[in-house]
Amino acid sequence: MIVGLRTALGDRLGITAPVVQAPVGSAAAPELAAAVSEAGGLGMLAVTWQGPDRARDSIREVRRRTSRPFGVNLILDFPVQDTLAVCLDEAVPVVSTFWGDPAPVSQLIRDGGALHMHTVGSVREAQHSVDCDVDVIVAQGWEGGGHVRGTTTTMVLVPAVVDAVSPIPVMAAGGISDGRGVAAALALGAQGVWLGTRFLATIEARTHQLYRNRLVASGAEDTVHTRCFDGGWPDAPHRVLRNTTVHRWESAGSPPSPGRPGDGDIVAVDDEGQPHHRYEDLIPLPGMTGDLADMALYAGQSVELVRDVRPAGQLIRDLTTQTIDAIEQMRRMTRPAHGSPQP
Repeated sequence: MIVGLRTALGDRLGITAPVVQAPVGSAAAPELAAAVSEAGGLGMLAVTWQGPDRARDSIREVRRRTSRPFGVNLILDFPVQDTLAVCLDEAVPVVSTFWGDPAPVSQLIRDGGALHMHTVGSVREAQHSVDCDVDVIVAQGWEGGGHVRGTTTTMVLVPAVVDAVSPIPVMAAGGISDGRGVAAALALGAQGVWLGTRFLATIEARTHQLYRNRLVASGAEDTVHTRCFDGGWPDAPHRVLRNTTVHRWESAGSPPSPGRPGDGDIVAVDDEGQPHHRYEDLIPLPGMTGDLADMALYAGQSVELVRDVRPAGQLIRDLTTQTIDAIEQMRRMTRPAHGSPQP
């Protein structure tokens, strides 16, 4: 039962808005996670590729900026045990995992005192996760941006997972950018939402201005579900904005490496002088120079509703207001007409 925007899961997480900022890779700066948490949502850090020392620094930076709950994310296709140990040593309250079997880490997370979320793309994965004692299931629809686990849309997947794993709480991910989407997810039985694309277009996100401009200017049909940007994370489908790299690769018949057009091209150099290649799974970051528009521009179909760049805290407040308004509008639309029989 919702009181305002409170849900049972939100109370359990210690948040006042049922919105989680997805761990959007390199864009998930401590500034972004802290701003989301401070505004009442749940901010997340992506720490898989940071390593233990940088992960510890990032966690402590979030804590310097907010005293509210936040979480970290780990990709289980990669070695994460040492980084997980640091996260638990730092008493991070929420650990989310993705893209792999949660069984090897679920007990470690539980013993470490953290709440364990796991993202799935199918009912079968959700049921297995519950068998592994995962605390919260994140059901990710095919229309989501970044790396996408399954092939089922959010509208179908979320209620199917809710039915399959009840009473374990479920969060909805994929295709949600505004309060109408939040209200729809709650109507499907989710107890919260997981937003990535919308948070990429916030002031605190570690995203290059060119990338932000593309997000604001793009629509759903500008995205493509592909395997193009596999450098660093092979065999992992993802959704990005179409660009020259995608067009050239598709025109060549989508060949594997090393036969891809421009394979080995340096398309960007970061602010430390490190070169980055055409098919890397990396977004344009602040301080980069080069052909940044040719890099991986992760975005879900919800980019259709991304129309500006705003502070993350303001986004949380706007989502809350929009969701309450959408719920109230549904109530008005479904009231019995005057003179209709009452139940």
